[in-house]
Amino acid sequence: MVRASFVGADEFVPSRAGIAALTAAVQRCRGCDLFETATQAVFSRGPADAALVLVGEQPGDLKDREGSPFVGPAGHLLERAMGDAGVDPADAHLTNAVKHFKFKQRGKRRIHQRPQRAEVVACRRWLVAEFRTLSPRVVVALGATAASSLLGPRFRLTQSRGELLPWPAASDMAADFSIADRHILATVHPSAVLRDPDRERAYAGLVADLNAAVNAARGD
Repeated sequence: MVRASFVGADEFVPSRAGIAALTAAVQRCRGCDLFETATQAVFSRGPADAALVLVGEQPGDLKDREGSPFVGPAGHLLERAMGDAGVDPADAHLTNAVKHFKFKQRGKRRIHQRPQRAEVVACRRWLVAEFRTLSPRVVVALGATAASSLLGPRFRLTQSRGELLPWPAASDMAADFSIADRHILATVHPSAVLRDPDRERAYAGLVADLNAAVNAARGD
């Protein structure tokens, strides 16, 4: 049974740690109940000096088993979209707003469940620690959960999708690193593209949004 409130990740996040130390420490996180059923915590992958960081919702079933973000059909589509947008996927850093897989068991299948707001908030300090280490120029929020984690629960993806937004000056992340010339852009999650009846149109929209983020990361 999921609790209504959680202790949060603060006490589990090591101070001023690099990506390798954070990746090890996240396996000990007990900030919410999701660790109890997930195979492992899934942190991030990609170069630590990446100018572009992409944030998804949470690891899926395959990612939970393999321990790496953005693997499987959605991950393959994202890599293709990044290539079409003009960036080598190996040059970007990939992570998730929530580090454990939330699911409902249905027979032998594990069905993805959207994280509660409390679970997103409980995991937020891991993102703060990541951005403090990475200091990206542009962060792309893939989907509504990632966008709300970065921009707050009032943000509406349908209203501000594809807009290059300044880093929120009032956010807790602003206190951890310089926000000058840093931006956030929110777009759809690649899994939404896979579900869209007009996949070609949805894919083109994702590529266009990623292209805008890539250009901003390069200073174009």
